[in-house]
Amino acid sequence: MISGQAFIHPDAVLGENVVVEPFAYIAGNVVIGDGTWIGPHAVVLEGARIGRNCRIFPCATISGIPQDLKFRGEETTAEIGDNTTVREGATVNRGTASVGKTVVGDNCLLMAYVHIGHDCQIGNNCIIGNTTGLAGEVKVDDWAIISGGSLVHQFSRIGGHVIIGGGGRVRIDVPPFIKADREPLAYMGINTVGLTRRGFSKERMEEIHNIYRAIYQSGMNTSAALEYVQKNFAQSPDRDYILEFFRNSERGVIRGPRSNRE
Repeated sequence: MISGQAFIHPDAVLGENVVVEPFAYIAGNVVIGDGTWIGPHAVVLEGARIGRNCRIFPCATISGIPQDLKFRGEETTAEIGDNTTVREGATVNRGTASVGKTVVGDNCLLMAYVHIGHDCQIGNNCIIGNTTGLAGEVKVDDWAIISGGSLVHQFSRIGGHVIIGGGGRVRIDVPPFIKADREPLAYMGINTVGLTRRGFSKERMEEIHNIYRAIYQSGMNTSAALEYVQKNFAQSPDRDYILEFFRNSERGVIRGPRSNRE
């Protein structure tokens, strides 16, 4: 159903069974997939690419121009995967010449008043809590949960299966499979509840836990701990993901809680 009280640019491409509620605004150069619902007063601007069976709630804005002074009007996109929900007042800015697109994956939930900055790359099955703000070019891997009121610094990376406590200040990278909380943000153990829900076996979780014990609790510096992990743990996707994350971090990785560092 397309409301006669909505504005839809003639160049916008809407799939089958798309619903557009009254007072929604859809600009040109927009593609919206089958079965998606665009709520009242939602704004979908040029460059938006919205997948199938998404829900865009009232007053959300998709593909607003970047809040970046270097932006010069280049043609870029904001891409949202299938089955993703964007709640009230959330904003997803489109990309700049740096990356060219902002991406939010499949099956994600962006809660009310979330902000996704230009050129962010958000994986699949992520949950981002109310009022959380991601600055430009942040990367979030699959299955991450960022609790409400958190702030994520530009260029930071958040690993898969992470949970970050409410109000967290993410200044540097957060490695996969863990819980992160406190101020400054610190490693607080592995995300046992989340990993269990996703079908990780006890043996698999124990190996991940042992890897992080070597990194955070052995007393070795990070370089030595990573070498120890590579030599003493059998090759596996989990081990290799953790090693890759630490070794490729450009901003540095969060440390253990202060009590473990003194």
